Amino acid sequence: MSTPRHDPATLIDLARALCGAAGLDAAKSEAVAATLVESDLLGHATHGLALLPRYLDDAVSGGMTREGEPEVLRDRGATLTWNGRRLPGPWLVHKALDIALDRAATHGTCTVAIGDSHHIGCLAAYLTRATDRGFMLVLSSSASAAAAVAPFGAITGVLAPDPMAAGIPTDGDPILMDVSASITTINMAGQLQKAGAQYPHPWVQDAEGRPSTDPAVLTRGGTLLPAGGLDHGQKGYAWALMNEALTQGLSGYGRADQPTGWTASVLLQVYDPEAFAGQAAFLRQTSHTAAACRAATPRPGVARVRLPGESGLAHRRAAFREGLALSPAIWDGLRGAAAKLGVAMPG
Repeated sequence: MSTPRHDPATLIDLARALCGAAGLDAAKSEAVAATLVESDLLGHATHGLALLPRYLDDAVSGGMTREGEPEVLRDRGATLTWNGRRLPGPWLVHKALDIALDRAATHGTCTVAIGDSHHIGCLAAYLTRATDRGFMLVLSSSASAAAAVAPFGAITGVLAPDPMAAGIPTDGDPILMDVSASITTINMAGQLQKAGAQYPHPWVQDAEGRPSTDPAVLTRGGTLLPAGGLDHGQKGYAWALMNEALTQGLSGYGRADQPTGWTASVLLQVYDPEAFAGQAAFLRQTSHTAAACRAATPRPGVARVRLPGESGLAHRRAAFREGLALSPAIWDGLRGAAAKLGVAMPG
């Protein structure tokens, strides 16, 4: 049986209504709804509407702050630091990105650090908001209450998956990268456990440090491996340390505060190419490299070389043409949230 497909606008309307019923105002509801659906449109199903029931539970229980504004800790024009006060992550990032885009037009670049945000979802979902205007965006996030990733050579969980994303304009589609300093993520582990599935390769280790394909080892003292695995995991380990310094160190909020709950530290950096060598020079370089990568001879078994974000943008275009496919588990989660909050499901 084929997976049912849904109109993206209808899904945004549903998510917006659910957020409103959970107590978020219109702007916060819109940001959460648009970001989660955009994640699904790009094919990041682990970080799309699958997260919404948990967001709603936090909003109702108080784990997410529903009202108010971030606290401004520092503002030097080209740099801005907020205490996010556990407000909805997508709304904080949208608000910060709007400010950074405006200021980068003046300063050439703008960096915003956010401490104690609620979860911000899929980082890739924000990138085209900058690249559509010809700006480059680098976005980093870390979950300072999470300790699911072992440092290279260790069996003790200390770090988070520590994702970093970048949106890079070219003369065609932008390059959209969204990668973590761990091989896999906590959300992916949870989905595989629910499905009774295994990883395709040994991306985790058990409590004794033995490599494993079983996501369930994480419930028994196991840990995620840093990117590079047992062979070259020192690279992912170093990347995670840098990411946590950029996000937790610059925002001033992180592991040293011993946080609990669903919190994130965020660093957002916007660059206006016109302020550097110029927009034309920037696009000449990025477009040349993109074309060279696409033209590279593929190794045996690979049809063609793709760029980061290429499959996601193709998935997005297909979803707008044919409808967005959501797994029954995600739809059931939305239905359950709607029942609790008294929101009618779409037909």
